[in-house]
Amino acid sequence: MNDPQPTNERHTACQRSLWVSALGVAGLVIAGSALLLVGAAGVLAAVMARTIVTPPGARGDDTRVVAVDLPAGTITLQRHRDSVLAGDYSFFFSAGTGHARVGEISTRTATTVTRRILGIDYGDLLTARSGRFSGWLYRSPADLGLEWTEVSIPTPIGAAPAWLVPAEPASVGTSIGTGQWVIQVHGRGVRREEALRAVPVFHTAGYTSLLVSYRNDGDAPASADGRYGLGDTEWPDVEAAIDYAVGHGATRIVLMGWSMGGAVVLQALTRSTNPGLIEGVVLESPVIDWADVVRAQALDRKLPRQIARAALTIMGSRWGARFTGQAAPIDFGRLDFVARARDLYRPMLLLHSDDDGFVPATGSRRLADLRPDVVTLVAFAEARHTKLWNYDPDRWNAEIASWLALLPRC
Repeated sequence: MNDPQPTNERHTACQRSLWVSALGVAGLVIAGSALLLVGAAGVLAAVMARTIVTPPGARGDDTRVVAVDLPAGTITLQRHRDSVLAGDYSFFFSAGTGHARVGEISTRTATTVTRRILGIDYGDLLTARSGRFSGWLYRSPADLGLEWTEVSIPTPIGAAPAWLVPAEPASVGTSIGTGQWVIQVHGRGVRREEALRAVPVFHTAGYTSLLVSYRNDGDAPASADGRYGLGDTEWPDVEAAIDYAVGHGATRIVLMGWSMGGAVVLQALTRSTNPGLIEGVVLESPVIDWADVVRAQALDRKLPRQIARAALTIMGSRWGARFTGQAAPIDFGRLDFVARARDLYRPMLLLHSDDDGFVPATGSRRLADLRPDVVTLVAFAEARHTKLWNYDPDRWNAEIASWLALLPRC
């Protein structure tokens, strides 16, 4: 019979057993916490991916109205990243039920900005408590004082409305405008109104303007999945617009894209069946590489870079459809025109603000550095996203006019 275990040895064994048990529990807790963190990160990435590809609903107000003085023609607003910008803007107020146009800043304080009221188009500004700024300014082609008409573009998924502004008055029995056309492609979450600011400079240069709608923008038909392709699926609607322009007398075409519309235009340029008709491209605050944009949006929301990478993976994978509702994955390699810089073959004008606030100018700068032979970059400061014309219309118009004048004819 063995001797009983000494007391001190039994105590040591007990301690060892307790430590092993404690470590086991701690390991389970740590593993569980890690799984929770991974799960939370996956949920955030899935939510981010779904948000990016889903057309947004109505935008909310983000700027408080402090006071309105109609006799003086002024409105005092909360200091906000948009309200402090120089220039003329739209101000949608009271959850979009009202619209005014505001101009120069007359007074600034530590918390407020007072601006001149250029006009009130609808709604009761006196009762407004909040609103939001927009770079649109013009609400329809009628605000430009030019001849225009509404037309219909037969896209692959149905008829899409467009605005046509001839370069010169069209006579009965003649083709519309001249052989020079510009096709304007708006950005994500907005409509054709965004591009109206560009019509006058192109009109003066002798171009007919075609302002198009595309799938899922609220004007054109929706796709079966109701999701954005970030340029990868929208470009056939621009190709249809090119066909329409050719059918109505276009012999030379400039494509202009705003924000995500820049990504759509680049796809149309490189995948069109009529590439010889495209003489140049103008991009305003464009998406050149979606990875830049998604990463910047994650950082803006104080999310780790890993969330942005995971969101891109979800949008670019077939299995990701269960989270995003996409009918097909997005080919982000095909949308990356920093990597595809050598695929560009037409003169290109990039207009971008270094403090864009939504689409970083880094992609535009890298592309301009890689292709100085075809790309002209015009950098702005303080103008923010798609508000370059509002901030400095004289410079914006002059840059486009000068670039158009130097275009080699196809």
